[in-house]
Amino acid sequence: MAGHSKWANIQHRKGRQDEKRGAAFSKIAKEITVAAKLGGGDVGFNPRLRAAVDKAKGVNMPKDKIDTAIKKGTGELEGVEYVEIRYEGYGIGGAAIMVDCLTDNKVRTVAEVRHAFSKYGGNMGSDGCVAFQFKHCGQMIFAPGTDEAALMDAAIEAGAEDVATNDDGSIEVITGPADFIAVKDALEAAGFKPEFDEVTMKPEGENVFTGDDAVRMQKLLDALENLDDVQEIYTTAVMDE
Repeated sequence: MAGHSKWANIQHRKGRQDEKRGAAFSKIAKEITVAAKLGGGDVGFNPRLRAAVDKAKGVNMPKDKIDTAIKKGTGELEGVEYVEIRYEGYGIGGAAIMVDCLTDNKVRTVAEVRHAFSKYGGNMGSDGCVAFQFKHCGQMIFAPGTDEAALMDAAIEAGAEDVATNDDGSIEVITGPADFIAVKDALEAAGFKPEFDEVTMKPEGENVFTGDDAVRMQKLLDALENLDDVQEIYTTAVMDE
C-alpha cells in the first residue's frame, strides 16, 4: 500500500483530530470506559486500555478525566452501559467504509449512520460486505527521513510482521494486534517514536480520489466522524493531494 501521499493523509487526519479535541475527549473517554470494563483498570495488564490511555495523553486529555473514565469502567463510579457495533458500507465510487461505534442506544445510532451514508452519496451495506477488504493489525507510521535500515532491524527483532517504505519516504511498521504494545515499546526504547500509531483495520487496497470526488468523499467521512456514537472509521479511500 505504498504510494499516494500516505504521509500527507496521516498529517491531515492528525490535524483534523486536533481541531476536534473536545469531541475527541468524550470519544476517547468512552473507549477507556469500555476497555476498563472488559479487561480491568490496570494498563499494565490491559493492552486495549493502555492504547486508549496513550491516545488520551496524545491529545492532552486531563489525567482526572482519564481516571474517571477508568473508574466508570471498573464500576467504582456509576456510568453508562455502552455496546460496541460495527457498520459497513460504501462511499463514492464504491470505496469501502467500516464504522465502529460505542452506543447506549442502537436504534439511534443505526439511524444516524444510515442517514449520513445516504445524505452524502454513500450506501450502508450488510454485515461483512466490506470487512474482507481490511486486515486487523497494529500500524505505526514513522516520518520521512527515519533511518530505514536501523528501524527495520529493530522492528523485526521486536516481533513486527512487516516493514515497508512508502513512496513519500514515510515508513510503515505492521504488527499483530496482540503484539502492538510490545513492539511499540521496544521501538521507542531503541529511539524510534512513531508519528502515528494504533491498532486498526488496515485496508488491503486503495481507492484514490482527486478533485470534486475527493471533496465529496471527505464530506461523507466527516459526516460519519462527527456523529457522537462513532469511534473509528476505516476506509479504502485515499485523498491524493
